[in-house]
Amino acid sequence: MTVTLQEFNHSRTRTDMPNIKPGHVVKVYQKIVEIKGVGKKAETKERIQIFEGLVLGRKGGTGINATITVRKISGGIGVERIFPINAPTIEKIELVKITKTRRAKLNYMRDRIGKATKPKGELVDPKENMVGMEEKVSEEIAETKDEAETEIKTDSKEVKAVEEDKKEVVAKKEEKAVDDKKEAIKEEKE
Repeated sequence: MTVTLQEFNHSRTRTDMPNIKPGHVVKVYQKIVEIKGVGKKAETKERIQIFEGLVLGRKGGTGINATITVRKISGGIGVERIFPINAPTIEKIELVKITKTRRAKLNYMRDRIGKATKPKGELVDPKENMVGMEEKVSEEIAETKDEAETEIKTDSKEVKAVEEDKKEVVAKKEEKAVDDKKEAIKEEKE
């Protein structure tokens, strides 16, 4: 079975990442493997390192090579890191703040000092983080399906009631028509 490059890349892209745009403040959780010792006595230790900062830009779109550039000020010095979004070393990316920008690259933020380096925007509720939006959307879809089904049931009950009312009205009209014919026959006989 042959697999095209596009299919392979699509199978390796992660779906649990939020839609990250320039101007967002994010926390990137990255796995770090520390090796202590040399040779056969080497021990590996894994930990997660958090890097929180402003997203200056994004490259690679939504493909497998997509990267984000994150900048933070640490000890008065600007530190930038480039993270590949689909790398297995990235545990998760969490949105902290969403800001609206009018540019695709925020390189001008490198020249900012002090308070000007902090973007203004809305804080994201950690409970409603953008990671795992598929579950939230599927829950909303299930709720709307349930609501639609209850509406259909109530509508079907209403339709049945209207049909029963129609039957009663038709039956009454037929009885009246029969009574009118009987009276008309009686009048003709007299």
